[in-house]
Amino acid sequence: MPDSLHRRPFFLGAAAAMAGAAARAAEPPALTEALRDAALLPRLRSVIVARGGEVLAERVLRGPGLDVPTNIKSASKSILSALVGIGLARGVLRGLDQPVIPLLGRAPPGADPGVEAITIGHLVSMRAGLEGTSGANYGAWAASRDPVAYALTRPFLDMPGGAMIYSTGSSHMLGAALAAAARRPLLDLARDWLGQPLGVEVPAWPRDPQGRYYGGNDMRLSPRALLRFGEVYRNVGLHGGAHVLPADWVRESWIPRGRSAWSGQLYGYGWWLGEAAGTAVPFAWGYGGQMIYVVLALGVTVVMTSDPDGPRDRAHQAALHALMAERIMPALGARPSVARAEPLRVPEGMG
Repeated sequence: MPDSLHRRPFFLGAAAAMAGAAARAAEPPALTEALRDAALLPRLRSVIVARGGEVLAERVLRGPGLDVPTNIKSASKSILSALVGIGLARGVLRGLDQPVIPLLGRAPPGADPGVEAITIGHLVSMRAGLEGTSGANYGAWAASRDPVAYALTRPFLDMPGGAMIYSTGSSHMLGAALAAAARRPLLDLARDWLGQPLGVEVPAWPRDPQGRYYGGNDMRLSPRALLRFGEVYRNVGLHGGAHVLPADWVRESWIPRGRSAWSGQLYGYGWWLGEAAGTAVPFAWGYGGQMIYVVLALGVTVVMTSDPDGPRDRAHQAALHALMAERIMPALGARPSVARAEPLRVPEGMG
């Protein structure tokens, strides 16, 4: 791993709570003030802050309630990464070096022969090498008759395993490959491998014209379900004393595998890797501001949901990062003098 990938940029930038009737800790006054100010963000819908497994604060600022599933957009990629980790542990997938084309059947007409070298590991780390299908390219990909074939017939911009190229099509390919390996729809895997053990509802989400559930976006989970998902990562795979995720997969997911050419933000296996107050802050990120932040050093998990249907708003995304780094983290023990986040560049094509 090049040294440059280990120099993380400064944060570029539960049950009726978590287990039914979990004890509610006192809400720190600074957190109360931060969330009062957060209510002024017009696109922000909900915030949940938990520390040590206890919910400190919950707010529904506008929109649906905390138990209502919402479109989490590209935060779906973090859910998909968890399913890949479980699939590896169960032997459904042979390994990260497993080629994906045999799982998908065959390369589509017009695909470069180099697609035969693309592996599970390349897709989950966004290093397939193919031209991306997000940002300005998203509309054509989403409107295609076969989104998997469309993604596979994009030109190569780098070799497989090379630079990170953010692409929702890569994640959809990954979901299709996992479903094919398991011989079950991706929805069933999400319900059985995550929904059931975490005790959360996983409603159906959109499918492509071939009937495959989208792997990289448009999953639907409630804010409280997102909190449980973030908590299982904070607890290194454990929920209720049982392993839901392999501990090694959680650790591996938060090792930098690439860096976004747009923002300089680091990426692991389905998670963005930030830093604030000298502390690692991995986060799931969906278009419009669907966020899960995990701060192991503070024992903190934070969920934010926003309007998923408005126009791209870089200022809103930057405000969410600032809320986390400059207000919530200091309220929970991070040093305010260090926790001033630099402005986050939110480029086209992210989220």
